[in-house]
Amino acid sequence: MRITDLLDRRSIDLNGTPKKKEEALDQMVALMAKSEKISDLEAYRAEVYHREEESTTGIGEGIAIPHGKCDAVIKPGLAAMVVKDGVDYDALDGEPVNLIFLIAAPITKDNVHLDVLSKLSRLLMDEQFSEDLKKAKDVDEFLAVIDAADAKDEMVENGAPQVMAALADDACRICAVTSCPTGIAHTYMAAEGIEKAAKAAGCWVKVETRGSGGAKNVLTDQEIADADCIIVAADAKVPMDRFHGKKLIEVPVSDGISKGPELVKRAMAGDAPVWNAGSAAAASASAAKASGSAGHKIYVQLMNGVSHMLPFVVGGGILIALAFLIDGLLVDMNALSVADRGNFGSITPVAATLKSIGGVAFGFMLPVLAGYIAESIADRPGLAVGFVGGMIAANGKSGFLGALVAGFVAGYVVLFLQKLFNNLPESIEKIAPVLLYPLFGILLTGLIMMFIVEPPIGALNTGLNNALSGMSGSSKLILGLILGGMMAIDMGGPFNKAAYVFGTASIAAGNYDIMAAVMIGGMVPPCAIALATILFKNKFTKEERESGPVNFIMGLAFITEGAIPFAASDPGRVLPSCIIGSGIAGALSMVFGCTLMAPHGGIFVFPVVGNWPMYIVALIIGTIVGTFLLGFLKKPVEE
Repeated sequence: MRITDLLDRRSIDLNGTPKKKEEALDQMVALMAKSEKISDLEAYRAEVYHREEESTTGIGEGIAIPHGKCDAVIKPGLAAMVVKDGVDYDALDGEPVNLIFLIAAPITKDNVHLDVLSKLSRLLMDEQFSEDLKKAKDVDEFLAVIDAADAKDEMVENGAPQVMAALADDACRICAVTSCPTGIAHTYMAAEGIEKAAKAAGCWVKVETRGSGGAKNVLTDQEIADADCIIVAADAKVPMDRFHGKKLIEVPVSDGISKGPELVKRAMAGDAPVWNAGSAAAASASAAKASGSAGHKIYVQLMNGVSHMLPFVVGGGILIALAFLIDGLLVDMNALSVADRGNFGSITPVAATLKSIGGVAFGFMLPVLAGYIAESIADRPGLAVGFVGGMIAANGKSGFLGALVAGFVAGYVVLFLQKLFNNLPESIEKIAPVLLYPLFGILLTGLIMMFIVEPPIGALNTGLNNALSGMSGSSKLILGLILGGMMAIDMGGPFNKAAYVFGTASIAAGNYDIMAAVMIGGMVPPCAIALATILFKNKFTKEERESGPVNFIMGLAFITEGAIPFAASDPGRVLPSCIIGSGIAGALSMVFGCTLMAPHGGIFVFPVVGNWPMYIVALIIGTIVGTFLLGFLKKPVEE
């Protein structure tokens, strides 16, 4: 495939006249639409603008390469515009833009077009190529310039390493890695910028690109070992352990584009610290590091734990839901004693087996969350320490919130130990990751969890139980509001457990309306999140949108934990939305006089719900309230 295979004649304008950046983007999107490669123009336009908010696509030298990758793209395409008078585009060098290429990329497994787009990015770094495009008199000449350059670039298209053919014996050897969040243009522009600067300085250079099509031109162990310096220009995750002991320069991907000569000069002078794979969050080079934002660093660390936890929540939750479904179909709940109702989901052999397996998966949820938060902070030495901290939270009273704390505690405990043991003799330093960090890390984290984190949470849990017992004769509406809201505060933690225990205790006393309010409060968060991922797609990441609908199953099965990954990634907005929605559902359940004789099961025990039609109404209202609060409070995501 060649560049001109993606560039439709109808999508080329050699006399563009935008007055500002927004006009340029709108005109480019309109040009792309002429190629009939876009199924939803507004969705594609939104994606192009969303990408522009992350960082400018004006790369300097009068060039801009905006791009959008989304489901609205039917097949890959390019649009081009020459703006002879230039347009203020907020470019990296502050200069007006005269040449704009817009990229449309579909979300497919076939990424052949990305090789072509990376080639375009490299070619645009050639000043003569860009000038020839700007001077083209008609579309035919414009396409001919591209075709001629395309034909000369076969070596790059075939993925051959770009190195100097003849070098001095003492030439500086540079290895580099480039990566941007979308992996379409900036990744390859930065690679070309570094290669161009290195060649001009007489250096040996090889650049690994980590784009949407995967890693290309991957650095070998020998090349890394022989390198005098490593340059990592990235705003996305890059495997860093392999660079241990090498001088390494780490910068945003934009610096690879605009500051190539400066980076090469630093590399030649050895102006770079030695990378220690165990000294920090060395598993990745991230936008958090590039921007220096502490808040973003915490977000990235948190999301590392959430993404690894998600499969355990989904797999275990669905198996438990199936167990409830089987018992709901095969067991007459009205014929069971109160004690037997407490075993709902484990009454028939098949249901018991599924619930047991699902329970094992759920048992890994909190340790995995804590473990991978710690791993993102302190690399692999933090993993085991985080797992232990998470298990203490799971077996104690602190639950989900305790596991969050455990992950960060474990990560920073290991960082402290790494600094403490930094000057050990080399023979001892080698065994630190397998002996000293696990030993002292697990000990310190365990002590902090057991004696600092767990006690106040346990005391809080006891106090809540006492408070709830004292409110049993109060207004049912207020009690339902409080119980429903508590089910969503920590989603399996001490608040949730306090409300649930109070509800099950009420069943034994014959007070079935409290359990109804408790269960509906636990059903709302997953249902609200599932609906929100469908209605407000721009407020959730791609991974969240894909896993979101599964929460309908979990919510209807009364598995509140399905909402935990979403709450963990944005607690300040998700938790208030869910708490309010759950509280309203719980209050309405009380007002409608709904009752529940089973302590679990969700929709599968609705046959034993008193006044079930209004119970469904309460669930729908609470879910809708939570959904629209999520849509209002959450900010658009930056993927």
